Amino acid sequence: MTQLRKQMLEELQRRNYSQTTVKGYLKIVESFAKHFHRAPDQLGPEQIRAYQVYLFTERKLNARTVGHHTAALRFFFCKTLRRAYPIEEVPYPKAPRRLPTILTQDEAIRLIDSASNLFHRAMLMTVYSTGMRRAEMCNLKVQDIDSNRMLIRIRQGKGRRDRDVPLSPKLLETLRQYWLWMRPKMYLFPGTVNGSRADKPITAKMLWEACREAAQRAGITKRDVAIPTLRHAYATHLLEAGVNPRLLQRSLGHTPLATTMLSVPLTHTGQEEAYERLNALMHGLLP
Repeated sequence: MTQLRKQMLEELQRRNYSQTTVKGYLKIVESFAKHFHRAPDQLGPEQIRAYQVYLFTERKLNARTVGHHTAALRFFFCKTLRRAYPIEEVPYPKAPRRLPTILTQDEAIRLIDSASNLFHRAMLMTVYSTGMRRAEMCNLKVQDIDSNRMLIRIRQGKGRRDRDVPLSPKLLETLRQYWLWMRPKMYLFPGTVNGSRADKPITAKMLWEACREAAQRAGITKRDVAIPTLRHAYATHLLEAGVNPRLLQRSLGHTPLATTMLSVPLTHTGQEEAYERLNALMHGLLP
């Protein structure tokens, strides 16, 4: 490990960044240095701007991914090397805000039922029944399933926060069938090493492939159906069922309520009610 890498690692650890962020930031700075064939501390804003253009034009990355690269490089130069680059010199790319793809309840059930095996079915049902994030799902442990209290403990989710989410009887039944078949030890959904099952977290890529394959088998042609799609579906369907947004906020692991409301589009039920109220308001105002 080079002195610069060690210095950046210590700065990340000192701020208690997650392991996922630490690994990602270190890899980004390493790739940045390799691109210019120079040590990263010999580079600066001019190279960062050129690298942003390269990420967009050559690697065809989207704005959010380029923004993540920019955040890692800004951390390295501003926090590790303590160079006070103003944001105007190293801007974050403007990312378009799109409404998430939302599955109907029928589509969500079809997707889960189209899973190729019990392993994939249990994973997809867990995401849809709890709304947990990919990383939270990958790190779920057997001991986190509390069948007595009918809760699932999500440990150290986004923002290093623990939370409990409800465990539905249907999900518990499926997880029991799955446990008798897989017999996981520590991690509920273990990954693989050299093609053999190992007691380590499953990768996000394996989870993504399970969802993509199930969507294809179910004949769902909507854009970008992935694990976040099931999380959005969970939130939308609960809102349509009349669940209090603040309870949903707690279940999703959002700190501000506004984040919860931004993560789901206006529901069909909510849209109809909103239009009816708007029309009634306009009827009272217009002559």
